[in-house]
Amino acid sequence: MSEGLKYDARGVSADKSEVHEAIKHLDKGVFPNAFCKILPDIAAGDDSYCNIMHADTAGTKTSLAYLYWKETGDLSVWKGIVQDALVMNLDDLICVGATDNIIMSSTIGRNKHLIPGEVVSALINATSEFINDMREWGIGMSLAGGETADVGDIVRTLDVGFTAFVRMPRAKVIDMQVQPGDVIIGLASFGQSAYEYDYNGGMGSNGLTSARHDVLAHDLAAKYPESFDPNTPRDLVYAGGRSLTEAEKTTGIPVGKLILSPTRTYAPVIAAMLKEHRERIHGIVHCSGGAQTKVMKFVQNRHIIKDQLFGIPPLFQLIQNESKTDWKEMYQVFNMGHRMELYVPAEIAEELMAISKSLSVDAQIIGRVEEASENRLTIESPYGSFIY
Repeated sequence: MSEGLKYDARGVSADKSEVHEAIKHLDKGVFPNAFCKILPDIAAGDDSYCNIMHADTAGTKTSLAYLYWKETGDLSVWKGIVQDALVMNLDDLICVGATDNIIMSSTIGRNKHLIPGEVVSALINATSEFINDMREWGIGMSLAGGETADVGDIVRTLDVGFTAFVRMPRAKVIDMQVQPGDVIIGLASFGQSAYEYDYNGGMGSNGLTSARHDVLAHDLAAKYPESFDPNTPRDLVYAGGRSLTEAEKTTGIPVGKLILSPTRTYAPVIAAMLKEHRERIHGIVHCSGGAQTKVMKFVQNRHIIKDQLFGIPPLFQLIQNESKTDWKEMYQVFNMGHRMELYVPAEIAEELMAISKSLSVDAQIIGRVEEASENRLTIESPYGSFIY
């Protein structure tokens, strides 16, 4: 079965094509090509300001956290899930230049029969801890509260999401205006940054349904039937050969915990870059849904060439080895080593990369932009040349 058919059979989509089709006629806001939808200043009616409201979740990563917690009793995995949901909001916001005065509100839906109060407490405490950590790195975030609902008839285990709100000057918005001649700076998704406590495998919060079922062994299906959709064909449920707690050979980290690596935020890095070069940055792309093809939603008549990518981290090698997914599909589903990229004039690239490396986030020029008669993306990898 092809990877695309496997995704459909598991009830997920790598590119959210149906969602994009449903919203294509909606108003695109005051900066139609910006990474996030930007509204007029509805809050105060000041034409020099704008409002941004954004929502996202940790997705099916919560199901993997549930498995790991049930198998090991390790409550710390829930801290990572909170970070996943927060960062999927925060790192979209930084793509339009928002790094301060960010208000967050949580929405947690749980099956009370399976998710006890200690997990809810871990989630709430982790939210405050992450927000406080970010403040120490210059990212202004506040928690407005939220909703925790017992919805076992709807949610099989747990769903964790956040909604974010920002009011900011329009003059500070990073609009997406990718230019021919721009170089592309990639910021590594793996390793350990100055503001992280452990090694990060680079997973993010995309492709988790594929990673979980393609890597982990089938015995989990019988032990935890609540952890997957019963409509999924049984041969696609936990179809890999690895256990949750066995060590991945390169990093020595348990497989389950490596996949559960909390989604890295780039907010401290981007905030430092914006202080020096906000006006010269032509675009910032969070390689989330669509992974290395994400930028194609924000360019017109451009050939995006990515021919100097990071080496493939151990986590993604593991996923491909277990799933046998076509390499072209891997770059559409997983970030493959960098989850944030900047489109900038070549003359400021070295300074931007130095800022990133000063916070122990590796950075390199991973490609360039050329003018074209139509949009095209070329990825040069150790496993072939792929055109999208």
